[in-house]
Amino acid sequence: MTGRGAAVNVSTIRELHDMEDFEAVSLLYAEIWGSEPGSSPISAEVLRALSQAGNYVAGAYEDDRLVGASVAFFGEPIGATLHSHITGAVMGRGVGLALKTHQRQWALARRLTRITWTYDPLIRRNAYFNLVKLGARPQEYLTSFYGAMDDAINGGDESDRILTAWDLTAPAPPEVIELPPGTAHAILDHDGRPETVATDADTVLIDLPDDIEALRRTDPGAARAWRLAVRHTLGALLTEGADVIGFHERRRYVVQRPTPHP
Repeated sequence: MTGRGAAVNVSTIRELHDMEDFEAVSLLYAEIWGSEPGSSPISAEVLRALSQAGNYVAGAYEDDRLVGASVAFFGEPIGATLHSHITGAVMGRGVGLALKTHQRQWALARRLTRITWTYDPLIRRNAYFNLVKLGARPQEYLTSFYGAMDDAINGGDESDRILTAWDLTAPAPPEVIELPPGTAHAILDHDGRPETVATDADTVLIDLPDDIEALRRTDPGAARAWRLAVRHTLGALLTEGADVIGFHERRRYVVQRPTPHP
């Protein structure tokens, strides 16, 4: 989930069914992602097809002005999962949360129990929103999932993503997580660049850069270093069966290594 702009108050969220609405969503996404003309992340025609097939396409409005939208389709396991493909909003107080809350209610009304989606693991605000505000949990590290992406947000970077699952039946997690004794950094932010630290601690911290999107514009080398460090460290931990159990101080993943079997 991503966004831009000033704070707004969302007055209406509704499912969309008309071509005019789909065209507005496609244009809004192109504006948010800074895509080239005619290269929106999703076309009005695809939105029409998804909606017609019974999937989730919804818009958020402030005084009849579209300020956000979310698109999802049914996923595996069928009958239990909704996969949220893209959510974009005018960044501000409550738009993204209102869209995800509406999406959750839509899923529960259809007896679905989980929503999955992918996000860039380097974007701190999205990690905080997903893990802390919603209580979703990373499941798998996906390397260069969409290939290189040249829009304004991704800046030509490889599109590594975290596959995340939101258990709609689970209680909300605590916003502040207590770090166990012996917790150690596996990646440390050192003057804006990642420093990888060898540690065998059961619980490890993985720092993120302050603003990866700005860093891609101002220091592509540092942005690339962050991508590789997080890919190799967080990716390896998730492959080994580790769990991301929280997001500490809005800037670092808290990862619990799997308990060894006797």
